Amino acid sequence: MTAFSVLDLSPIVEGGDARRGLLETTRYAQAADRLGFTRFWLAEHHNMPGIASAATAVALAHVAANTTTIRVGSGGVMLPNHAPLMVAEQFGTLEALHPRRIDLGLGRAPGTDGATARALRRYFDSADQFPRDVMELQAFLDDPVPGQAVTAWPGAGSKVPVWLLGSSLFSAELAAHLGLPFAFASHFAPELLLPALRTYRQGFRPSKALDRPYAMAAMNVFAADTDDEARRVATSMQLAFAAVVTGKPGRLKPPVDDVAAHLTPDQISAVQARLEHAAIGGPDRVRERLAAFVALTGVDEVMTTGMIFDVEARIRSLEITAEASQGL
Repeated sequence: MTAFSVLDLSPIVEGGDARRGLLETTRYAQAADRLGFTRFWLAEHHNMPGIASAATAVALAHVAANTTTIRVGSGGVMLPNHAPLMVAEQFGTLEALHPRRIDLGLGRAPGTDGATARALRRYFDSADQFPRDVMELQAFLDDPVPGQAVTAWPGAGSKVPVWLLGSSLFSAELAAHLGLPFAFASHFAPELLLPALRTYRQGFRPSKALDRPYAMAAMNVFAADTDDEARRVATSMQLAFAAVVTGKPGRLKPPVDDVAAHLTPDQISAVQARLEHAAIGGPDRVRERLAAFVALTGVDEVMTTGMIFDVEARIRSLEITAEASQGL
């Protein structure tokens, strides 16, 4: 059967603050844990007023400490922003505190703009060093070897599972070459989903990590008790997508009755393109869309995500998704 997991951006809602966002993320993770989802991931973004998970490893530590069995990880850490040694130490620490529950998903993009990348003291050209940095990080997480000059303590020997994340063919090729699990960001870049999965599977080389390809794809899911209510709660994400497209990201807005009254035709078109594979509806509609996505992609795991303004509605969406995904 296909595994199902959860990606959260720890949204900061209009009228709220980072503390509220992080506490609601914790409640959301606890619900995912209770409902039997495989993993719960947080994403690294910077200079985004509506996202509270910028210090991803710190937020993950809190989530892991307040859940019991669900795997917790990054979806992802943007490796160009960090020294591999420091990432190994951070995730080695998480693994020491929460054995066999930590994942390390890595992205190649900086997850921000040029000015913020400079404020991080990292630069966009560091993305060109991504393959080398991934291998260096893997070495820090592996068993130390005699004569090794620098060792990650903690981190060495932890063998935290490393995933490569991507929205293009580059990371699909690299994940195949290194024999790593691969997750595609089809929740915001659906157009290359199938080519990326094909590239990954055809080029996969067995490794110490995996003997066969393991592919995940992300999908926006907005589930509610009725189709109408699901369409309404999804408008918060549509407004957020439009704000990012226009270069004016902000805090997550409450849902609206008619999103077309708030967006231009071009914005609506851009949003609809991003939501090509979304599941928006009541239980029957969501199950239908989840089944179609699994059949289309053949992925081993679906990473569900959905920026919903009210945390109770977000948890309800998760409950419906858990039930709808049974047996797929």
